[in-house]
Amino acid sequence: MPQVLCPYTDLAAGEAIVDATKTWLERAVIGLNLCPFAKSVFVKKQVRYALTAAADADSLLAELEHELTLLAETDPEQLDTTLLIHPLAMTDFLDYHFFLGEVDALIRNLGYDGIFQIASLHPQYEFAGSEPDDIANYTNRSPYPTLHLLRESSIDRAVAAFPDAADIFERNIETMERLGHEGWKKLWLS
Repeated sequence: MPQVLCPYTDLAAGEAIVDATKTWLERAVIGLNLCPFAKSVFVKKQVRYALTAAADADSLLAELEHELTLLAETDPEQLDTTLLIHPLAMTDFLDYHFFLGEVDALIRNLGYDGIFQIASLHPQYEFAGSEPDDIANYTNRSPYPTLHLLRESSIDRAVAAFPDAADIFERNIETMERLGHEGWKKLWLS
């Protein structure tokens, strides 16, 4: 259950997209400890990589609804979190940013408020007030636009086990500033 390649016209291209996302998760998110909670679910193979061929907002919302329902119906010991990778939809960060409001509305409308939340990841991710090339933006820069579906209960357990969870954001920025653009590039050389 951890991996799915949704209908994608070119299977090899689809596998390459999923592989790039896995590599990013291993090297950046886990390797740089950007999310101290990621390693556990990764090691236990509780991450679903759902690749979609959705090319517009409505299709992507339908895929998101499907993935949220699947997550709700699956034991967390089998499937804890999902990365919904959507390389054809919301490729412009500004469109993606505004689309997140629709994502939040869908979660509320499905009755999943307080059960699930979405972390936003995008290759052009830009924090408010930052410049596009600020290295801090790379904490949320994935290879492809991605919606990370998280269980609130899992977040609560992880935060309880990690006493300084509120400091993660600032620590991540410090990590990225130490690494710099050259260090970031070196992560992808091997």
